[in-house]
Parts: sequence; C-alpha cells; structure tokens
Amino acid sequence: MPQTFQQSVITEFRANAGKVGGPFEGTDLLLLTTTGARSGKPHTTPLGYVRDGRRLLVVASNLGAPRHPDWYRNLLAHPTVRVELGGEEFDSLAVPTEGARRDKLFARVVAEAPGYAEYQDATDRVLPVVVLELPDPDAAAPPIASLADKLMEVHTWLRGQLRHVHDETEAHFAARAGHGRDGEPPAPGLGLQIRQRCLAFCQALEFHHTAEDGHMFPTMEGYHPHLRDVFDRLREEHRSIGAVQSALAHLLADVTIAEPDRFRTQLARMTQELTAHLDYEEEHILPLLAEAPWPPAAA
Repeated sequence: MPQTFQQSVITEFRANAGKVGGPFEGTDLLLLTTTGARSGKPHTTPLGYVRDGRRLLVVASNLGAPRHPDWYRNLLAHPTVRVELGGEEFDSLAVPTEGARRDKLFARVVAEAPGYAEYQDATDRVLPVVVLELPDPDAAAPPIASLADKLMEVHTWLRGQLRHVHDETEAHFAARAGHGRDGEPPAPGLGLQIRQRCLAFCQALEFHHTAEDGHMFPTMEGYHPHLRDVFDRLREEHRSIGAVQSALAHLLADVTIAEPDRFRTQLARMTQELTAHLDYEEEHILPLLAEAPWPPAAA
C-alpha cells in the first residue's frame, strides 16, 4: 500500500535525523506522538515548531480550519506525549497556554513563522499554543541496577509530580484570594497547566498500580507467601487510591476545572493516602527487590 504524504514525511524524518525535503525543506520540524483520546492508540504527526528557551512551541492551527486538529484533542485527554526532535526522542508534558501568556507566545511564534497569523485570521477559534518542555540536561538520573532502584525511580517521579500539582494549586488559591471583592471579576477556575500535570500524574499512577496488581505482586507473592497480608493491604490501598483518582479524573474532565475547591480537597486526600502507601510499600517490598537485576535477565 502506498504511503500517505504525512507518513512519507515521518519516514523521511526518521531516516535523516529530522531533515526532510519537499515543502518542509529548511523548516523546523518535530514529530509529536499522542495517544488517541478515544482509541488509546499512538498517533504521530509532523509539526512545525518555534524554540523558546528550554521550550518548544507548537500551534494547533489545523491550517485555519474551524475545528481543532485531532492531535490537540488527544493531548487534552492524554497530556504525556512523545517528541522526536532531530535524532533525539523524549517524553514531554503538553500544556496549552491561556490568556495573556498564550497571546505573548503566539506573537513569539508569528515573529518567526508569519503564516500562523494568516491561519488565525481564517478562523473564529483562538489557535491554541502548546508548550512542550525540553528535558533538563543537568537532571542526570541515578544509575539503575536493580528492580528496587527502578521502583524507587517510579516512586520518586510520582512524589515529584504530586508536589508540583500541590504547589501550583496552592499558588492558584493564593491568587484567588484577591478576587471576590466588589467590582472585581469572579475568581477563575483552575488552569490548564494544573489540569494537564494532574491528569498525567493520575494516568501514570493508574498504569503503575495496574502493573503491580497484574504482574509484580502475584509473582512476588508466589516466592513470599508469608507476606500475603502485606500484598493484600497494598492491593486494598490501590483500590482506595483508585477511587480518589476517579474523583479527580471527573473534575479534570472540564478543561477549566469548574470546581477548584472540591479539586483541592480531593488532591489533599490523594496526597495523604498515596504518601502513606508509598512509604509502606518501600518498607516491605524494596528489600525483596534489591537482588533482582534491572533490566531483567533474558529468559
């Protein structure tokens, strides 16, 4: 079957470390892989970008069409995306910008790629500007030699993301405190940055717990039957934390998070339960994994 034009661009990009010819020759181009909002399948799209410090800016222009492109709707449902840039490949959190920040960054894009102004003039919708953070070159990960190290890497990431969400939420509520007086506009809902980070965290946590319940815990329980009570407690905590995740996911379904006070309450509960859960798991499970190599030895 002959390749579509888009697939031919993707093939050429990957074969030439990001360089392509034809209409995109000389263009700053990246490949963005999103997870389908409905299908859950990966979708890769070539996109032009503008570099802004340690950030890449992409615009959901859809050539000025009246609807957002599919890749934009996908990243609202699944904020963690895969970026291919030249010969480099990395995961990133996709965060659409809002208000004055969006306008400033759109002007930055138009200064380098004036065609986006024409796309904006062609449609009534505001073209979203999405920020993709580049990896921190100074954030060297510690070496991972065992399954215990790998588990701690995951736990450290989860704790860090939860702190980020908490700090951003509290900063938002501090800003809200100035609203509500006579003549002032109503307090805004929680922003897209908080929503995207929290949604990415919730999805990663669900994946982690599903993998533990489906694979790691049953295998370990076979070798350590005397710890059955420990595994039963961890599985029960997964269910309890999952209920909080579901409540948060329901609130996150609204792009503006229309009930920020309720969100804050659920986030506090998530923080308390998850922190205690991770501490307990590390106390009882990590010693059992210290001698298991990572990556696992071939069968």
